[in-house]
Amino acid sequence: MTVPSPCINICTLDGASGLCLGCARTLQEISDWSNLDDAGKRAVWARIAERRAQGLVPEQPIALKPRPVSAR
Repeated sequence: MTVPSPCINICTLDGASGLCLGCARTLQEISDWSNLDDAGKRAVWARIAERRAQGLVPEQPIALKPRPVSAR
């Protein structure tokens, strides 16, 4: 069984932490994902869990607010 991606299609990096607001990965982890073996992917999942446990990212991803539509 392959290790699933943590991506939930909320792909926005937090400027302060550098972590994705959706999946809690770094940009490097995101770009490396497809080249990692299952052990490497499980290690990324472990780091995500650690970040959430430390409060660096929310337990559940936040929904991004839609950008206001400018009046034309």
